[in-house]
Amino acid sequence: MSNFNSPSENKSIFRPQSKRLMDQVREVLRYHHYALRTEESYIKWILAFIRFNNKRHPNELGKADIEAFLSDMALNKNYSASSQNLAMNAIVFLYKKVLDMPVAENISAARSKKPVRIPVVLSKGEVVELLKHMRGVRGLMARLMYGGGLSKETGSGLAITHLRFFNGSTNR
Repeated sequence: MSNFNSPSENKSIFRPQSKRLMDQVREVLRYHHYALRTEESYIKWILAFIRFNNKRHPNELGKADIEAFLSDMALNKNYSASSQNLAMNAIVFLYKKVLDMPVAENISAARSKKPVRIPVVLSKGEVVELLKHMRGVRGLMARLMYGGGLSKETGSGLAITHLRFFNGSTNR
Protein backbone atom coordinates (compact mmCIF):
# COMPACT_ATOMS: atom_id res chain seq x y z
CA MET A 1 0.00 0.00 0.00
CA SER A 2 1.40 3.38 -1.03
CA ASN A 3 1.65 6.37 1.28
CA PHE A 4 1.29 8.77 -1.65
CA ASN A 5 -2.03 10.27 -2.61
CA SER A 6 -3.00 10.62 -6.23
CA PRO A 7 -2.69 14.16 -7.71
CA SER A 8 -6.47 14.55 -7.81
CA GLU A 9 -6.71 13.91 -4.07
CA ASN A 10 -4.01 16.49 -3.28
CA LYS A 11 -5.49 19.13 -5.52
CA SER A 12 -7.73 21.48 -3.56
CA ILE A 13 -10.65 22.78 -5.57
CA PHE A 14 -11.81 26.33 -4.95
CA ARG A 15 -15.43 26.39 -3.80
CA PRO A 16 -17.24 29.69 -4.47
CA GLN A 17 -19.25 31.12 -1.57
CA SER A 18 -21.92 32.93 -3.62
CA LYS A 19 -25.41 31.53 -4.10
CA ARG A 20 -26.06 32.83 -7.63
CA LEU A 21 -24.40 30.99 -10.52
CA MET A 22 -22.96 34.03 -12.32
CA ASP A 23 -21.51 35.36 -9.06
CA GLN A 24 -19.88 31.96 -8.58
CA VAL A 25 -18.41 32.16 -12.09
CA ARG A 26 -16.95 35.61 -11.33
CA GLU A 27 -15.56 34.38 -8.02
CA VAL A 28 -13.78 31.40 -9.60
CA LEU A 29 -12.45 33.49 -12.50
CA ARG A 30 -11.00 36.00 -10.05
CA TYR A 31 -9.60 33.28 -7.83
CA HIS A 32 -7.68 31.92 -10.83
CA HIS A 33 -6.56 35.47 -11.82
CA TYR A 34 -8.20 35.54 -15.23
CA ALA A 35 -8.05 38.86 -17.08
CA LEU A 36 -11.04 41.19 -16.79
CA ARG A 37 -11.73 40.94 -20.54
CA THR A 38 -11.72 37.14 -20.27
CA GLU A 39 -14.18 37.38 -17.37
CA GLU A 40 -16.48 39.61 -19.43
CA SER A 41 -16.32 37.26 -22.42
CA TYR A 42 -16.90 34.11 -20.39
CA ILE A 43 -19.88 35.70 -18.60
CA LYS A 44 -21.36 36.75 -21.95
CA TRP A 45 -21.04 33.25 -23.47
CA ILE A 46 -22.26 31.41 -20.38
CA LEU A 47 -25.34 33.64 -20.25
CA ALA A 48 -25.93 33.06 -23.98
CA PHE A 49 -25.66 29.30 -23.39
CA ILE A 50 -28.20 29.45 -20.53
CA ARG A 51 -30.61 31.63 -22.54
CA PHE A 52 -30.29 29.33 -25.56
CA ASN A 53 -31.42 26.46 -23.34
CA ASN A 54 -34.51 28.34 -22.08
CA LYS A 55 -32.84 29.50 -18.85
CA ARG A 56 -32.38 25.98 -17.54
CA HIS A 57 -29.59 25.55 -15.00
CA PRO A 58 -26.40 24.07 -16.51
CA ASN A 59 -26.64 21.22 -13.94
CA GLU A 60 -29.63 19.97 -15.95
CA LEU A 61 -27.87 20.25 -19.32
CA GLY A 62 -25.51 17.84 -21.02
CA LYS A 63 -23.41 17.11 -24.07
CA ALA A 64 -26.33 17.33 -26.52
CA ASP A 65 -27.27 20.81 -25.23
CA ILE A 66 -23.68 22.04 -25.56
CA GLU A 67 -23.45 20.66 -29.10
CA ALA A 68 -26.79 22.24 -30.05
CA PHE A 69 -25.66 25.66 -28.77
CA LEU A 70 -22.30 25.55 -30.55
CA SER A 71 -23.85 24.23 -33.77
CA ASP A 72 -26.47 26.99 -33.69
CA MET A 73 -23.66 29.55 -33.44
CA ALA A 74 -22.04 28.18 -36.59
CA LEU A 75 -25.08 27.35 -38.71
CA ASN A 76 -27.72 29.93 -37.82
CA LYS A 77 -25.88 32.90 -36.33
CA ASN A 78 -22.76 32.95 -38.55
CA TYR A 79 -20.26 33.38 -35.71
CA SER A 80 -16.57 33.04 -36.53
CA ALA A 81 -14.55 29.98 -35.56
CA SER A 82 -12.71 32.00 -32.89
CA SER A 83 -16.00 33.09 -31.29
CA GLN A 84 -17.19 29.52 -31.30
CA ASN A 85 -13.93 28.40 -29.65
CA LEU A 86 -14.27 31.11 -27.01
CA ALA A 87 -17.84 30.04 -26.23
CA MET A 88 -16.69 26.42 -25.96
CA ASN A 89 -13.88 27.40 -23.56
CA ALA A 90 -16.32 29.38 -21.40
CA ILE A 91 -18.72 26.43 -21.18
CA VAL A 92 -15.90 23.98 -20.36
CA PHE A 93 -14.69 26.40 -17.66
CA LEU A 94 -18.22 26.59 -16.22
CA TYR A 95 -18.57 22.82 -15.95
CA LYS A 96 -15.04 21.93 -14.83
CA LYS A 97 -14.08 24.82 -12.54
CA VAL A 98 -17.38 26.23 -11.26
CA LEU A 99 -19.83 23.32 -11.18
CA ASP A 100 -17.09 20.70 -10.71
CA MET A 101 -18.82 18.44 -13.22
CA PRO A 102 -17.21 16.41 -16.00
CA VAL A 103 -17.57 17.61 -19.57
CA ALA A 104 -17.69 15.19 -22.47
CA GLU A 105 -14.33 15.19 -24.24
CA ASN A 106 -15.80 14.39 -27.65
CA ILE A 107 -18.17 17.29 -28.25
CA SER A 108 -18.87 17.28 -31.98
CA ALA A 109 -20.69 20.45 -32.89
CA ALA A 110 -20.88 21.87 -36.39
CA ARG A 111 -17.82 24.06 -36.83
CA SER A 112 -17.70 27.56 -38.25
CA LYS A 113 -15.88 27.85 -41.53
CA LYS A 114 -12.70 29.88 -41.47
CA PRO A 115 -12.80 32.41 -44.31
CA VAL A 116 -10.47 31.73 -47.21
CA ARG A 117 -8.19 34.71 -47.61
CA ILE A 118 -6.83 34.99 -51.12
CA PRO A 119 -3.76 37.21 -51.40
CA VAL A 120 -4.11 40.14 -53.75
CA VAL A 121 -1.30 39.94 -56.30
CA LEU A 122 -1.16 41.75 -59.62
CA SER A 123 0.17 40.10 -62.77
CA LYS A 124 3.13 41.71 -64.61
CA GLY A 125 0.76 43.05 -67.26
CA GLU A 126 -1.50 44.62 -64.63
CA VAL A 127 1.49 46.27 -62.93
CA VAL A 128 2.77 47.69 -66.25
CA GLU A 129 -0.71 49.05 -67.01
CA LEU A 130 -0.96 50.59 -63.55
CA LEU A 131 2.50 52.21 -63.73
CA LYS A 132 1.66 53.70 -67.16
CA HIS A 133 -1.03 55.82 -65.54
CA MET A 134 1.11 57.06 -62.66
CA ARG A 135 2.99 60.35 -63.12
CA GLY A 136 5.27 62.62 -61.15
CA VAL A 137 6.71 61.79 -57.73
CA ARG A 138 4.14 59.09 -57.06
CA GLY A 139 4.94 57.40 -60.36
CA LEU A 140 8.67 57.52 -59.62
CA MET A 141 8.13 56.12 -56.11
CA ALA A 142 5.87 53.35 -57.42
CA ARG A 143 8.46 52.35 -60.05
CA LEU A 144 11.29 52.37 -57.48
CA MET A 145 9.26 50.32 -55.02
CA TYR A 146 8.16 47.78 -57.64
CA GLY A 147 11.57 47.51 -59.29
CA GLY A 148 13.42 47.21 -55.97
CA GLY A 149 10.86 45.01 -54.23
CA LEU A 150 10.40 47.61 -51.47
CA SER A 151 7.56 47.72 -48.98
CA LYS A 152 5.39 50.81 -48.66
CA GLU A 153 7.19 51.83 -45.46
CA THR A 154 10.65 51.41 -46.96
CA GLY A 155 9.68 53.20 -50.17
CA SER A 156 8.19 56.19 -48.37
CA GLY A 157 11.33 56.47 -46.19
CA LEU A 158 13.70 56.72 -49.15
CA ALA A 159 15.85 59.83 -49.49
CA ILE A 160 18.11 60.87 -52.35
CA THR A 161 21.15 60.00 -50.22
CA HIS A 162 20.05 56.36 -50.19
CA LEU A 163 20.24 56.06 -53.99
CA ARG A 164 23.33 55.38 -56.09
CA PHE A 165 23.38 56.51 -59.67
CA PHE A 166 25.62 54.78 -62.23
CA ASN A 167 26.49 56.37 -65.56
CA GLY A 168 27.45 53.12 -67.24
CA SER A 169 31.20 53.82 -67.59
CA THR A 170 32.15 53.29 -63.98
CA ASN A 171 30.61 50.94 -61.52
CA ARG A 172 31.39 52.40 -58.11
